[in-house]
Amino acid sequence: MPRSEWGRATIAGLAVGFLVASLVGAGSAVLAADPAAAATGDELTSSAVTLTNRDDALEPDDAPFPDLEVTISQTKDLVSQGIQVSWTGGTQSERPSSTVGGTNFLQIAQCWGEDPDNPGHPDRRTCQYGGTLGAGTYRDGTTEADDVADEDLPYTHVSSSFFAPTYTGIPFVAVNSAGAVDEKTAPADRVLNNLTTDAAGKTVQKTGADFVDLNTNQFFTAYTTNEVKWAGAGADGSGSVPFEVQTNMQSTALGCGSPVTQTGGSVVGQSCWLVIIPRGQGDSGSSEITRSGLWWDAWEHHVAVKLEFKPLGVRCQLGAAERQLAGSELVASAIASWQPELCQGENGSPFVLSEGNEADAVTRAAGTDPSPLAFTSRPLDVERIGDAPDPVTYAPVALSGLAISFSIDRQPHPQEASAEEKARSGLPMTELKLTPRLVAKLLTASYVDSLPNGADKSHIGYKSFADPGKNPRTIVQDEEFRAINDPEWSKQIIIGASVADALTPTGRSDIAYRLWEYVLSDAAARAWLDGEPDEQGMIVNPWYSTNPEKNSNGVGMVLPVDTFPKADPILKLDTTVTDPSGGSGPIYLVTWRPFTHSFADGAYQVLRGDGLILGAWDKFSTPPKFGKSVRELFGSQKVIGVTTAPAAELYQTVTAALRNPAGQFVAPTREGMAAAAAAMTATAAQPKVVEYSFSSDAAKAATTAYPLTMPVYAALNPKQSDEELRAVYADLIRYAASEGQDAGTDIGQLPPGYAPLPQPWVAQALVAADTIERGGELPVTPPAAGGSGGSSTGGAATGTGNRAAPAPPVTPQSGSAAPAATEPVATGVAAGALTGAATADDPEVGPIAAAVPIGIAAGLTAALCVPVLTRIRRRA
Repeated sequence: MPRSEWGRATIAGLAVGFLVASLVGAGSAVLAADPAAAATGDELTSSAVTLTNRDDALEPDDAPFPDLEVTISQTKDLVSQGIQVSWTGGTQSERPSSTVGGTNFLQIAQCWGEDPDNPGHPDRRTCQYGGTLGAGTYRDGTTEADDVADEDLPYTHVSSSFFAPTYTGIPFVAVNSAGAVDEKTAPADRVLNNLTTDAAGKTVQKTGADFVDLNTNQFFTAYTTNEVKWAGAGADGSGSVPFEVQTNMQSTALGCGSPVTQTGGSVVGQSCWLVIIPRGQGDSGSSEITRSGLWWDAWEHHVAVKLEFKPLGVRCQLGAAERQLAGSELVASAIASWQPELCQGENGSPFVLSEGNEADAVTRAAGTDPSPLAFTSRPLDVERIGDAPDPVTYAPVALSGLAISFSIDRQPHPQEASAEEKARSGLPMTELKLTPRLVAKLLTASYVDSLPNGADKSHIGYKSFADPGKNPRTIVQDEEFRAINDPEWSKQIIIGASVADALTPTGRSDIAYRLWEYVLSDAAARAWLDGEPDEQGMIVNPWYSTNPEKNSNGVGMVLPVDTFPKADPILKLDTTVTDPSGGSGPIYLVTWRPFTHSFADGAYQVLRGDGLILGAWDKFSTPPKFGKSVRELFGSQKVIGVTTAPAAELYQTVTAALRNPAGQFVAPTREGMAAAAAAMTATAAQPKVVEYSFSSDAAKAATTAYPLTMPVYAALNPKQSDEELRAVYADLIRYAASEGQDAGTDIGQLPPGYAPLPQPWVAQALVAADTIERGGELPVTPPAAGGSGGSSTGGAATGTGNRAAPAPPVTPQSGSAAPAATEPVATGVAAGALTGAATADDPEVGPIAAAVPIGIAAGLTAALCVPVLTRIRRRA
């Protein structure tokens, strides 16, 4: 079958960040989507929907799985994100091969148009399907004329010639202004169709240059499509996969979420469809799955649900002045959710968040000239201001954390795995535990496969395949990893660069610094970095060693750092001259294992199963270059990425459980972060900023605490000269600490991936907001320590539409030295006077958190790359 080569598309720009990916330029002063995070697979949202074959299939009779029930975790308030698709009532699946699509599985796709002949179901011509390529996944193909369903005849050239078999190709109709789903009436430039009618009115196949590639084209390719070609079930017939929901920003062919103005002037997002296609053991007339899921014998058994999107153009008032925010990526998802509410009221404004270097952001915020409001997790380094007293007021606004996401599918050993383990081939591993030393191994290019093939790897002990040394190929072969994880990991033969390290972002951040602090909190990890082999003889890549006698530079690496360095200068030499036909260009470590654009991008790549693996050398390109490998699909995914808890929730990725100082493995849940907050103590540099100190008695006693939990503070010198700007920032802080702590996926709520602020933190934030607005603090009696934790959604000083009068004066902070105290005393009015009653979602915190007043910190140096600008906009 002829297929045109449309060229390789790139998805790098699609995943710059889960906020930037929601931008759209249209008709108002500032436009952007506010990405509400999706719930995790076991935490369904209020818009979750369950579909059954019996009640919802287009044709339930003779369906492959008569008892199929499919649950979609979220169907409303969607943005560019992940959702969970889980099901029961299936049959144990078999993985696809090069010639067969698999057996007893589901296919999942996103469509934009409704079928006029079958209301309540999508039109298959509008589905983004075919881009993954492979057996059973194309839109088109050849078949026997007798096997063509009547419903497929309009899309079929029936041939009587042996040399020209019968061809069926389902056209693709992209979203268009007319809303036409029919290829005959839709605009020609929005249609891909390989069929036409001859003079006699017979459907015939186009030929030559008129024949287009329905599967790789200007609308979608293997690099951009979000379809799932194989989602497998286990022995009990159940399964679950995350699905990437795309908006108009990721797929202009679908147009989902594009602003639609309704009668009355309200703006909603363009809805779309999610379709699930059951595939059994064979196609019509065949004992195998080799044909399209869009062909009628498969399509007629589909179930589908409409997806409702937030409008990509949430608008603020025209002409409103943009206000600048800068710093931590940890707060980005929350700011995006709060933004439409922050547009309201006297000081309502659109905000622009420049994610990146917190240290620079808080240093600028420490001055008296107007600056962006800084978001940070560490206090100001006073050396940056000549060792003067810290002038910054710190307001806690978010509690979240760093996360390590993974998507690794089972590949059982053919001899060592049991029959039961082999039966789970292709299904995802759902639990993974890490120690600080294992994290260190992932960050230091110390596994064999983390270094370029063909390069000299002798510095980590690898000499040849026959003499590989003692460093394992990947973390899966590491005996330390196997000892603490499920025994089934030991029966897997998973290898490859994307499980030999973790995807990490470029740039500098408090988040990176915190991960290195976690590594250094462990004596075994410190000894290993210092050059001591682990129990199996694995050594650190010497370019990362903290021991100058071991480090190949002759200077030990100084840790912690606020980056993820590619320190090894390893090089696979250029062989294009010595081997013109089969040689390739040079490969450096950063070529072999590139950075992600952001922490959120790491979660996005994990969702897609894209380990950013280097592709083949294209000697015919001008100039010659390496390509990019196509992402792995479900059943063969293997990727680990460093991200944030909000991004992991947004993109529905599974996260690792990390060993905490109490010796327990804890995942980044709301409860785990609340427990960590209760164990936090004041930093040495600034008593109004707290941290989860790995060496503290409180941390060692907190068995349920997630160790990479981090507070985020809004930080500003209240002596800055722009009074109006300070008032705007103060209102943002008030909202963040009050209504913004109500957990949920609605506009204005606290998205998944965050824990509500403990109540004493709320009190500190509200006092800090008043301090910033007033331009300084005045004395007041401090509140008593103690009390239960929780977030507040009420109180005299909350809201942005009608701001309350500033709270009573408080003890001066700006320009004065920090009081010397190991357990600082909270300042400001008592929490009870500032906040409402605890909500049902409020965590209870212990006396340590109640006694510790909070603040914000900055901490890191200049970014290596241009910061991602996240534009957040207002509602119309």
